[in-house]
Amino acid sequence: MCSTAGVRWDRQRAGEGEPALPGLEGLVRSVRSPEFDGVTFHEVNARSVLNKVPTGSGVPFSWTVNPYRGCSHACTYCLEGGTRILLADGRTRALSELKVGDAIYGTRGHGAARRLVPTTVLAHWTTLRDAYRVTLDDGTRLVASGDHRFLTSKGWKHVTGSKLGAAQRPHLTPGAELIGVGRFAPTPDETLGYRAGYLCGMLRSGGFGAEADAAARALEYLPDFGASVGFLKVPADPDAHWRRGFLAGVFDLAGSHGRGMLSVAHDEPEIADAFVAALTSFGFAHQLDEVPKFPTRQEVRLLGGAGEVLRFLHLSNPAVAWKRSLDGSVIGASRRRVEAIEPLGLQLPLFDITTGTGDFIADGMVSHNCFARNTHTYLDFDAGRDFDTQVVVKVNAPQVLAAQLKRPSWRREPVAMGTNTDPYQRAEGRYGLMPGIITALARSGTPLSVLTKGTVLARDLPLLQSVAADVPVGLAVSIALLDRELQHRLEPGTPSPQARLELVRKAREAGLPCSVLVAPVLPWLTDSAEALDALFARLAEVGATSVTVIPLHLRPGAREWFGRWLAGTYPALVPRYRELYAKGSYVQKAYRERLGERVAPLLRRHGLAPKTGYEVRTPEPPVPSVSSRGEDVPPAEQLRLL
Repeated sequence: MCSTAGVRWDRQRAGEGEPALPGLEGLVRSVRSPEFDGVTFHEVNARSVLNKVPTGSGVPFSWTVNPYRGCSHACTYCLEGGTRILLADGRTRALSELKVGDAIYGTRGHGAARRLVPTTVLAHWTTLRDAYRVTLDDGTRLVASGDHRFLTSKGWKHVTGSKLGAAQRPHLTPGAELIGVGRFAPTPDETLGYRAGYLCGMLRSGGFGAEADAAARALEYLPDFGASVGFLKVPADPDAHWRRGFLAGVFDLAGSHGRGMLSVAHDEPEIADAFVAALTSFGFAHQLDEVPKFPTRQEVRLLGGAGEVLRFLHLSNPAVAWKRSLDGSVIGASRRRVEAIEPLGLQLPLFDITTGTGDFIADGMVSHNCFARNTHTYLDFDAGRDFDTQVVVKVNAPQVLAAQLKRPSWRREPVAMGTNTDPYQRAEGRYGLMPGIITALARSGTPLSVLTKGTVLARDLPLLQSVAADVPVGLAVSIALLDRELQHRLEPGTPSPQARLELVRKAREAGLPCSVLVAPVLPWLTDSAEALDALFARLAEVGATSVTVIPLHLRPGAREWFGRWLAGTYPALVPRYRELYAKGSYVQKAYRERLGERVAPLLRRHGLAPKTGYEVRTPEPPVPSVSSRGEDVPPAEQLRLL
């Protein structure tokens, strides 16, 4: 990936062939090349390169340098794809299934005092990161990266961190109280019993005169019962399915909801009694009152605030949209305690979104969203595909940085590179900005770290070795397997495993810490204890600082390509892969857990177990995440790009 020989650059200066883009100041030219898969590089003269990290961000560094803005493989990620997100209609959807433009709930307020407000998904993306499991006192398990933040009773806190040193930042500990709306209840299946209960609750008192949403659902359910009207009778001992449908039907017909208060008023005692019985069976606290103006009417009010209202909506799933609104609901009273935070020992597919409020509700907890992609909108690019294909190159970055570092106010605080976009993405092989940046930092006495997935790094090892004598330097490379035959089938034309091992060895011989990404691990091909043990032994032999293991991730496009390759090469494995990836792009949870159990003792045996949290004792950067671009291409290309 680091070779640029024979690259054909189609020069388009601003004003010659296309207009200057309005979001790009100092645009010199825009460059395209088929070798870069449709990526357009916009060369600009930057005014500033050294960037201050916003106060309160919680990251273990204060300054960054990003010679490139936008990248084919740089993102910030947070939660496992199956995490349920609260939609603006009160329902939920898996984080991995959200789309840009979806209406969801965020919050407004200060500290733990929050109200739910509708917001919009502005960007959605994914990659692979070190995963941690956060277990709450009600049994909820959240899988997130160490960087992810949740709202606690004492403010925003990262999943992992340290109380001392450069890794110091607010982070979760056992006993911390998370703020949210309460645990999400599963939505009911629309069984025959549920449908009968719904029709009983909605039609018993002439429900066709009610809301259009409810009437449409009733018309959908009625054919299941033919000419029978037996569903209008309340069963003597209804099951849970019937009760859920009944709650939804009565609420759609005679319920109201506003300002965190949910109630139902009904004139028929048998229906009111059955509604109270259904609430009681599901553990809802409620209050039953007479309505003075209507002697036969009874009003049932749900107690417990927004958390119980949401549980009712999820458990019963009523049809009327406006009655499901949670706008303005106060949520600070619903809290759950953290019981444990555990590293899983694996990198997993993790997802993130950007919202208009800067947060969202994940599995009932207020969850902070990340910013990197949305910053691209400041350049009049979108936060999705443009982030991957419209790359801004600060061609004067070394010169501007050198000038900034000479200012008397500069205190030589550590500078992290690759925190937003990768400084060693493929175009660095042509632009060659990093040598000047590294030199400027070293000459000023500034410690530096590099987070990268680009093998262009090999070019600068002598320079990094030299400057490491004057300032602390840290870096992290990817080696997926040792089998040369399998490697050739999967990734023809890429550096051999031996060449990558030599890169790690050279980095370590230069006195530089170098972590290794074992990615992707292929089920039943490269995941055996023997194969992993042999690979870890070689990594230990060349001196890898630590190792992180990543199972294969198959997004649409990559999934089809890999399926064809697998069918032609290992046809017997096709049914097993279909089962493993039946639910989506990432491998089943049970497989990940088995792989983690297999990997952990092997890493310990070879002294390669990853550090937990941010307890980093040297300026070594965290292991780089797999590129978002890499997930959109076949696995062989993923390996090459790493």
